[in-house]
Amino acid sequence: MFRDLVRIKNRMQDNEMLNLLTEINYGVLGTISSNGYPYTVPLNYIFHNNRIYFHCAKIGHKIDNILFNDKVSFTVVGEEQIIPEEFSTKYKSITLFGRAKVIPWNKEILFEIIKKYSPNHLLEGKEYIDNEYDSALIIEIEIDHITGKERK
Repeated sequence: MFRDLVRIKNRMQDNEMLNLLTEINYGVLGTISSNGYPYTVPLNYIFHNNRIYFHCAKIGHKIDNILFNDKVSFTVVGEEQIIPEEFSTKYKSITLFGRAKVIPWNKEILFEIIKKYSPNHLLEGKEYIDNEYDSALIIEIEIDHITGKERK
């Protein structure tokens, strides 16, 4: 069971959440280590077909944790602005919970990443994908629950 927002008035509309997930360049992935400690790491990602995708090395803390426990959280923050005189912050943020898994090598997903982060280098990006075929993993997060909030 997932908790609802405490401040309902700050809830983002679904279309706003989807737009923010598409626009933001990086998010923070939260995983659980085998020692019980949480581990968070910022990373580049894409939101595609209602899922989060990113690529990563075949070894390391992040993949070890995902293979240990597929439950993850993912957070993005956009339009953040400190308002000192009000002792407050304007922001938009999304937190989602889901299950992460390694998916088969997928050139379409990798090309979507290239299109988002290197749109002026698509030909080189296709070559890069072909050359790096065996050096990374693609992770997919299937979203179980998502909440977005904003303070205007």
